[in-house]
Amino acid sequence: MGDVTGLELRSTVDAQGTLTLSLDEVTLSPPGEGEVIVRVEAAPINPSDLALLLGPADIATLSASGSADRPTVSFAIPPERAGAVRARVGQSLPVGNEGAGTVIAAGAGAEALIGRKVGMIGGAMFTQFRKVKAHDTVPLPEGASAADGAAMFVNPLTALAFVETMRMEGHKAIVHTAAASNLGQMLQKVCLADDVPLVNIVRSAAQAKILTDIGAKYVLDSTAPDFRKALLDAVAETGATIVFDAIGGGTLGSDIMQAIEQVASRAGGEYSRYGSNTFKQLYIYGALDLSPAVLNRLAFGFAWSVGGFLVMPFLMKAPPERVAAMRQRVVDELTTTFASHYSATISLAEALNPDVLKAYDRKATGEKYLLDPSR
Repeated sequence: MGDVTGLELRSTVDAQGTLTLSLDEVTLSPPGEGEVIVRVEAAPINPSDLALLLGPADIATLSASGSADRPTVSFAIPPERAGAVRARVGQSLPVGNEGAGTVIAAGAGAEALIGRKVGMIGGAMFTQFRKVKAHDTVPLPEGASAADGAAMFVNPLTALAFVETMRMEGHKAIVHTAAASNLGQMLQKVCLADDVPLVNIVRSAAQAKILTDIGAKYVLDSTAPDFRKALLDAVAETGATIVFDAIGGGTLGSDIMQAIEQVASRAGGEYSRYGSNTFKQLYIYGALDLSPAVLNRLAFGFAWSVGGFLVMPFLMKAPPERVAAMRQRVVDELTTTFASHYSATISLAEALNPDVLKAYDRKATGEKYLLDPSR
């Protein structure tokens, strides 16, 4: 097979503070040794993808141009957010962490994959054709569709990584925010199977029902008047001391840390102006709230740490045998524990339709979008 040409979704920020999304033509040379070319048939739009796709742009400033099959949309970036994208000014960046599709060409050593449906990771997946190393693909089980395998990396491995991190750091229960997401539902299923206590925090009764319907025991609505008491009770019952926060901004992470400290203080012991000896860990892994994270640090003593969490750095430092076991578990439970649910499937051009774009940018629970670049 010769060169392969297709369209790819790209995001560019210029020096004037304008972010532009476009469909650019990209030509791939034939695959080399250990490489394959995949016709991309499914790629989820994850929150982590939106961070690159739209960054800190002001969606209200959307301006559309171009043609029906080659649309372009542009946005202004507020000056106070410009620092977040200064390093990418002038770069046309491909988007999409993961995807799935059919192998249409392979280099030496990878010929057995031709015609197979595979899931893959490696970035630049919002494209019609993607050339990747064969070892960055996972053949899908017999009968699985590209949609089944499109999201088999980011959310499933993140859910498993949360539990692995809990164990590695000596905690015994988890608190998770924005817990009704696709990732949150996977985490709850994993925790039920592995007998790990999980405190889920959501923002509505409808989101709470999503989790209770799959067997969750601890589901707290942060908008309820008794939320703080319910949080204290759940932390006391589970002994949770590690938090994975998808919200990022605001005070929720701090409030959870304070609840853990209050529960620890109930145990009594000699008073210390430095707080309890119970170590509390807050990991921020999302940015559903773009405002600054506020930590009322004197409310939870000095035995604590706050850090960011991303799944790829975790996988790079975790024991290889654990990573292999995690990946195999995802394959084995692809259409059960780790099944993703989508509210709509769209083409590359539809992804730049203003109404569709505003819909998936809302990141609303139950409104996950799947791209099918082959449409």
